[in-house]
Amino acid sequence: MKATIEQLASISVFTQLQFEQLASLQPHTLVQTYQAGEIVSHEGDRLPPRLYALIRGLLRVSKTASSGKETILRTLTNGDIFAAPALFGNGIAPATVMAESASQLLMVDREALLAVIQANPEVALKMMAVLNQRLQQLHEMVHGLVSERAIVRLARLIQYSAIDQGTETTEQGVCLTLRLSHYQIARSIGITYEECVRFFKQLRSIVAYSRGGKITILDWGKLDAIAQGLIEPDSLAVTNRKK
Repeated sequence: MKATIEQLASISVFTQLQFEQLASLQPHTLVQTYQAGEIVSHEGDRLPPRLYALIRGLLRVSKTASSGKETILRTLTNGDIFAAPALFGNGIAPATVMAESASQLLMVDREALLAVIQANPEVALKMMAVLNQRLQQLHEMVHGLVSERAIVRLARLIQYSAIDQGTETTEQGVCLTLRLSHYQIARSIGITYEECVRFFKQLRSIVAYSRGGKITILDWGKLDAIAQGLIEPDSLAVTNRKK
């Protein structure tokens, strides 16, 4: 099935394109539907040379170690692009992508996309900005796994999710738009499910966790202090940062 103009316009890197430019891409598109739990691509798969983007649903991007332990790299939402090696690299999927919910993917053939980029270099700049942001996030994740305490990594993940995916204000506090299960969080920051549950109980005066993965920030100031390493995980007492 071909994409509609509206679906093309919903992709983050295409927001500045004119109707005629989107229309020129339309014949070179493909929309596919995936059910929750269905694999979009396995790590190591050969990918056709296309732009891959999510137009509806949620996708989990993860890597699995030889031990079988899964690490969740990120969760993709509407408008996000992924599988950069299909456009700029060796065409090998760098991670496994799975549908977290019923999802629709939009794909654009590489040659048609390059023709649009020639006329609109801003598209390439936007794509580079997205990929650079993800490289920085990956660097911070690796650095955190090596040197930061788990509670600091948890606070930073909550902050990043709030900034990247948005929030909504409720009577209780600021609620993350993205729903994150204990399993997703644990696999994103390198802790066990049980540790994740324990940390949320410890932080219940700062962050509220509800059934279905709803996270509400009750105290932004203290959450930021934890993310900066200014609050000890046991006592939650503010300490001076070591010089």
